This record gives sequence, C-alpha cells and structure tokens, in this order.
Amino acid sequence: MDATQMALIHIVSWSIGLVLFFIAYSMIKQGKAEKPIKITQMVLRVFYLLIVATGADLFFNHYGMNVEDTQFAEYIVKIVGGIWVVAAMEMTLAKAKKGKKEFSGWLQLIIALILVLALGFARLPFGFLP
Repeated sequence: MDATQMALIHIVSWSIGLVLFFIAYSMIKQGKAEKPIKITQMVLRVFYLLIVATGADLFFNHYGMNVEDTQFAEYIVKIVGGIWVVAAMEMTLAKAKKGKKEFSGWLQLIIALILVLALGFARLPFGFLP
C-alpha cells in the first residue's frame, strides 16, 4: 500500500474516531443506559488502535525515519500530539462518566487537536494547505 492510501486510511480513522467520541460524550451527558455507552467506547478504542497503527505505518514506512530530514522533529511532535489527543479524549469521557468537571480534558483535547491538525495538514507531507 502506498503512502497516499495509508494517509487516507489514517484520516478516515481519526475522523470516525472523533465522531464516535462526540457520540459517546453526548450519550453520557444525556444519561443513556450504561451498555450502549460502553459499546460505543469499546468501538472507539478499536479506532484508537487503528489510528495509532496507521500513524505508525506512515512514520516508519513512508516518510518519518530519516533522522537527517529537516522535519524529523515535527514528525515526533505530531506523534506525541496524536497520542495526547487520544489520551485527552479518554480523559474527557472518563471525567464525564464520573460526573466530574471535564474542562481540563476539553482544553487539552482542543490544544492537541489544533497542534496535530496544523502539523498534519499544513507542515508535513500529504498536507494540502499552503
């Protein structure tokens, strides 16, 4: 599979992951039954794995392993930021489920998501912004 196809799978995976996150969050806030929330979260966690796997494939097999590349540090920041997005999503859902304030989770999610999207679409290969 070439890099463009893998990048497309990666983008579709995290897009579906974000949609599932918002569905799970709204289900928690609406006070839905525990079982549908748990199922949605488990499907979301499968997408987390897919997101990480496709991101790792892009890094290791297509464009990130050249340490002499001038953008190598940006690749590393994007990887850490991507893991941060996943962690912030999980933290936000966990706090919402426990009825605690989830402001810190939302703040981290927004900051990490902006960082990752800016690097992915504007700075690194396969981005489409100038």
